[in-house]
Amino acid sequence: MRVGVFDSGLGGLSILGAIQSAGPHFDFAYCCDNLNFPYGTKTEDDVVIAATAIAKKFSKAINLDLLVIACNTASVVALDSIRREIPIPVVGVVPAVKPAAAASRNKFIGILATPVTIKRPYLDQLVKDHASDCKVIKCGSSKLVAIAEAKMRGMPGSYQPDLDEIRAEIMDISNAASLGLDQLVLGCTHFPLIASELKQVLPSSLHLLDSGEAIAKRVMNLLSADVSSSVMDPANRPEIMGFCSGEPFTVFLPQSFKSNTYKIELHKLT
Repeated sequence: MRVGVFDSGLGGLSILGAIQSAGPHFDFAYCCDNLNFPYGTKTEDDVVIAATAIAKKFSKAINLDLLVIACNTASVVALDSIRREIPIPVVGVVPAVKPAAAASRNKFIGILATPVTIKRPYLDQLVKDHASDCKVIKCGSSKLVAIAEAKMRGMPGSYQPDLDEIRAEIMDISNAASLGLDQLVLGCTHFPLIASELKQVLPSSLHLLDSGEAIAKRVMNLLSADVSSSVMDPANRPEIMGFCSGEPFTVFLPQSFKSNTYKIELHKLT
């Protein structure tokens, strides 16, 4: 089975890592639309056009069995369009509002995402459906996406995100935490890549949630994979194929990424 993971940038690597942990016997291909990155600052129409075109091209060129749109912005805006164009299962990413609301003792949750995701009626509906009994604060940031990208483009440890810059971006979240906010939804797949930095500037009482584990379970179910048979020595896992829409570059994976390689060469998709 070949699973493709697509994002505008490198945030989808957080989802790929979760899926690989659940189904290491799969072949994986990763593709980012670096030619049109970032999606979070574009109009919805532009996101639909760009994401649909590259996802369709990626799926056909690599002969995928399943495609994960590992980008909250693209999932919220372009998922229906992509599904109409690709004749294989397509899985989108949903912000973890439901589990956050269920886990919140104070019934006070936060959602950290890109500005486009924050403004979408889709997110309002998620809150209405699953967190109507909670107070909800939303915070949109494109700068944190850029910080996560910079972290992944260098050798591990070579780039240290500026904690003061991160702290300034999430000041509203920090202030809310002092008033009882106890669950923070990472509504952009880039943000788990800087979870360690976020934890350094946020109160320890605030729990961070992302969608990686839920998406991995969904993929396993769709491919009828037996989780109990998914144990594999990392050294024997196949290489992760890497592609991009713009200029080729190299991604350096964090040590926590369960792979047999520490980097992925992203080649231009043709």
